[in-house]
Amino acid sequence: MRKLGKVLHVSKSHALIVKLDPARFVRPGTKACDSKLKSVGVVMDILGPVSGPYVSVKPTIAKPESVVGRTVYALED
Repeated sequence: MRKLGKVLHVSKSHALIVKLDPARFVRPGTKACDSKLKSVGVVMDILGPVSGPYVSVKPTIAKPESVVGRTVYALED
């Protein structure tokens, strides 16, 4: 498990938008979880500039707005 970044908001398409921590790379399909290892979604796309990327995460939880402002982590298989 490694830090993915902070959830900024829920998009119009109901995806979680996460600001990646500097010098991080993540592949689409990577599972995202909270600090208690509860799954919150799956990385779908990488957005923005290389120097400050964002990722969209397709939520797997009922209330995705509940993780806005929190840090999420990447679970690598």
